[in-house]
Amino acid sequence: MAGRGAGPDFVESLARGLDVLACFDADHRSMSLSEVATAAGLARPTARRLLLTLEELGFVRSTGGSFQLTPKVLTLGMAYVGALGLWDIARPHLEELVARTGESSSMAQLDGSDIVYVARVSVPKIIALRVDIGTRFPAAQTSQGKVLLAGLSPDELAKTLAQPSRAGLPPYIGRSAEQLNAELTEIRARGWALADEELAPGVRSVAAPVRDGSGTVRAAMNVTVHAAETSTERLLKEYLPLLLRTAGDVSAEWALWQTRPHVEVDPGQRGSTPA
Repeated sequence: MAGRGAGPDFVESLARGLDVLACFDADHRSMSLSEVATAAGLARPTARRLLLTLEELGFVRSTGGSFQLTPKVLTLGMAYVGALGLWDIARPHLEELVARTGESSSMAQLDGSDIVYVARVSVPKIIALRVDIGTRFPAAQTSQGKVLLAGLSPDELAKTLAQPSRAGLPPYIGRSAEQLNAELTEIRARGWALADEELAPGVRSVAAPVRDGSGTVRAAMNVTVHAAETSTERLLKEYLPLLLRTAGDVSAEWALWQTRPHVEVDPGQRGSTPA
């Protein structure tokens, strides 16, 4: 369930509706009313009203007593990504990076203690974990997550790591909090991060930060390889320089995009000639 606000303007019904949407994931693509109510911690009548409302709005469909999300839910997240202008800028750079390395490349941002994938260009290789737009992983177990965590202030980092992961993966026990802090300090100094089979066996990746116009780390870009095919030495020697250059180019173009005025044009005025 989503965290509950304490302010006088907090809208409980909206929070419950978001709880319902968050119940669905790759392992729960179709759920009954009872399953939704249990997962969201709601009474059946409340869950039913919320599901029917979401169905009327087009975010949920029902078939044979089961409910599924519709593609319309993507508009909730893609509106955010689109507002940043980041994907349009990054896409050709990601495609060129993938063409040069022959490996998949993704971009992710922080959401609590997890990363969420916001862009991806993949190659047809068998890998232990499926990754799509919206996929969520614990930040501390990924190269992109470590880059993003390293960009936080000490207070922000503590608050972020205190939040429970919503990725559904078992806790990682291969590293202590002190070891993680030491690693993040090193990442902050050198400007890139490595995750060597920390997320899943066979998954090895390196990541670099993507910064906005103020220099703040707002996203991370990676190259992911299969550990049995690509050594750490090759990943760092051949692919990391290409990744760093690509991330730098995206950051520079994004910073330029943010300085430009963005004006919405009335569709009825398109093609009209000023008097």
